[in-house]
Amino acid sequence: MTSVIRIKPYHYIHVLDNNSNVTNVVVGPKTFTRQDHEKVVGGPSEMVMIPPRHYCVIANPIARENGKIVRDNKGNAKLRHGDEEIRFSQEPFPLFPGEELKGKVQSLQVVAPNAALRLRCVRNFSYKPSEDAEPIQRTAGDEWLWEGPGTYYPRIEVQVIEIVRAFVIKPNFALRLRARRACVDRDGVRRAAGEEWIIRQTGAYLPSVDEEIVHEIKAQILTDKVALHLRASRTFTDIFGKERKAGSEWLITKADTETHIPDVYEEVVGQVRITTLTNRQYCVVLDPIGADGKPELGKRILRKGPVSFFLNPGERLEGSGIQGVFVLSADESLLLSAKESFKDGKQTRAPGDRWMIYGPCDYIPPIEVEIIQKRTSIALDQNEGIYVRNISTGKVRMVIGETYKLEPNEELWQKELPSTIEALLGTRRDKSRVVTYSAPHNSAVQVFDYKSKQSRVVFGPELIMLGPDEHFSLLSLSGDKPKRPHVIKALALMLGPDFMTDVVTVETADHARLSLKLSYNWHFAIDPNNPEDATRVFQVPDFVGDACKAIASRVRGAVAQSSFDDFHKRSAKIIRTAVFGVDEQSKIRNEFHFASNNLVITNIDIQSVEPVDQRTRDSLQKSVQLAIEITTSSQEASARHEAQRQEQVAKGKLEQQKISDEAEAEKSNKHLLTLRAQSAAIESTGQATAEAKARAEAAQIEGEANVQQSRLKSEATRMTSEQELEETKARQEAEIEYQTILNELELSRAREMAGIEAKKFSDIVGAIGADTIASIAQAGPEMQAKLLSGLGIQSLMITDGSSPINLFNTASGLIGRK
Repeated sequence: MTSVIRIKPYHYIHVLDNNSNVTNVVVGPKTFTRQDHEKVVGGPSEMVMIPPRHYCVIANPIARENGKIVRDNKGNAKLRHGDEEIRFSQEPFPLFPGEELKGKVQSLQVVAPNAALRLRCVRNFSYKPSEDAEPIQRTAGDEWLWEGPGTYYPRIEVQVIEIVRAFVIKPNFALRLRARRACVDRDGVRRAAGEEWIIRQTGAYLPSVDEEIVHEIKAQILTDKVALHLRASRTFTDIFGKERKAGSEWLITKADTETHIPDVYEEVVGQVRITTLTNRQYCVVLDPIGADGKPELGKRILRKGPVSFFLNPGERLEGSGIQGVFVLSADESLLLSAKESFKDGKQTRAPGDRWMIYGPCDYIPPIEVEIIQKRTSIALDQNEGIYVRNISTGKVRMVIGETYKLEPNEELWQKELPSTIEALLGTRRDKSRVVTYSAPHNSAVQVFDYKSKQSRVVFGPELIMLGPDEHFSLLSLSGDKPKRPHVIKALALMLGPDFMTDVVTVETADHARLSLKLSYNWHFAIDPNNPEDATRVFQVPDFVGDACKAIASRVRGAVAQSSFDDFHKRSAKIIRTAVFGVDEQSKIRNEFHFASNNLVITNIDIQSVEPVDQRTRDSLQKSVQLAIEITTSSQEASARHEAQRQEQVAKGKLEQQKISDEAEAEKSNKHLLTLRAQSAAIESTGQATAEAKARAEAAQIEGEANVQQSRLKSEATRMTSEQELEETKARQEAEIEYQTILNELELSRAREMAGIEAKKFSDIVGAIGADTIASIAQAGPEMQAKLLSGLGIQSLMITDGSSPINLFNTASGLIGRK
């Protein structure tokens, strides 16, 4: 190590004197010669240079008194261990042993206008802002602002928390502040912790250390058509000097201010649009605000146009809001009712009074009046009418064929009808209009008056108008083929002549069931001028069903007394006789008269006769075919016999000419031949008839047997197929079930066998022991022989099964000798 050290200007070294154990600072420029008892422990290092408007932080600084370094009795400079010191711009200086430069040399912080540093005291200290000012004592934890513009010189006792910048309040804006702790604001007002207030002055505002900005508030712009609805969250005095109670609501309009910034204790409920009424409009305001500013609950005020106003908080418009003036023409009127007593011109109205205002006029109802209805004169033709009810007496009457204005104590009455009658009337009707029905030509309509308990019959063509207490008699007639009750609904009863068709099932004496389709011509024999005849028509509610039942009953009784063949030949006569009957001369009558309702049946047409049973129908067809065949055969036989007869006559004449001399002798022969011919003819005819009947009966029996056989075969085939199908299905289900069970058993058996083998192997291994198994594996043939001998085995043969073994002498000695 060199003994001579050249120290540059603004550099220094630390030299330790081993004799005194004191470390000194040697500052350049200098040539330092190190002695034997000295040791350079630091440097050479550059001195700390602090430019103007800069500072640095020195850790563990030396202690000074009156600007001089304090040393101990050994000569070492005393250090303030754990402390720090801020040094500002000065001449370059060295660091004493133990001192450290904390960080770098930094420039002083410049605080701009409208800005400040928020400072916090970390160590108690006091200072004088100026020479003439009283000292200020700071306690650890205190916070304050150092406002610009200026250069801030830091202190060890003070910590810079943040830079606070001023908030610029623009026109129509405000700042809402909150006190962090109890303080006095910039206006000298004492604020409690958590209290909020508004700063409205335009410009830059720098909140103090005890203030925090909640948010910026934008002013509400008020116009001629918009007002502001406010509510007080607590009792306070607003910006206009008015005391507002907690929960009270009020409006601020353009008359108060053009812009409004809500106070801390003001809640903006919303904006209120202006209500404008023209000279043709009016409205009723409910719960209006009185002169004292309090709502008059339950009161109503009528406001007529032209006018514009704002609805105050709590006020509301009645009904649908703004309403137009009622303009009444000459045929219009208003039905009014008084809700409370009031003076209507010169007349006093009591509550509940009803009266009418007739046009032409304009009308605005006072607040004491309720408009019940707007009415128009009802113009009625001579065939039109309305039902009018007097609400005082309850009486209902008809007004027909005039232009009518309802009186104050009258109202339109709606006549209800059953839904069935409504459907028969057709189009959707006005229930207050008189019910009308056009009765068709040659018809009768019955109308019943429930009040007088009387009925009247109207014959068509006629227009029927129902009174308030009258109703139509609904006809419920039978219909369809065969007849079913309550199929046809009608108001008008057609008087005929007309026809109706029915299907009747009958059974003959020989039990042949037939279906008869019969058509009846009918009409009502009445005199329209005779009230008794008119009433008698409606005495039978369902004349169609009753007439068809009566005729069918007679037809069934008559057919039941006849055989099938007889009825087949004389069906028309049998049916007409059964229905119309016979007179004194045994002639069939021309009509069937029902005395209960004057219904007359004039004719019966048999449209069809069909057997009900298919077998009977087939038998009838076969009988007809056999009859045709028998008739044909009989005609053929007659023709053949006639030809033979003519041939015999010709031969007789020829023989007579040839043997004229033997005429007498041949007379007996001729008589014999004649008798033989007659006998042969009778025999031939009888045989043909018998053969035909036999063939017919055989064919019928064969056909029935074939039908029965086919039916039985079909049934047997069906039963066989169903049985085979059921058997196949059962067999397949059984096989599936058996296979499933077998598979489950195999799985269970394999699982149990695997468990048994595993347990067996485990038990064998456990019984023999791991050491024994190892010894068996390692022992040679001798050990195996000893082991087998120990087990009592006298002979042992081991083979792989592929090499031949001589077994003749193997058993020698194994069997004990006697």
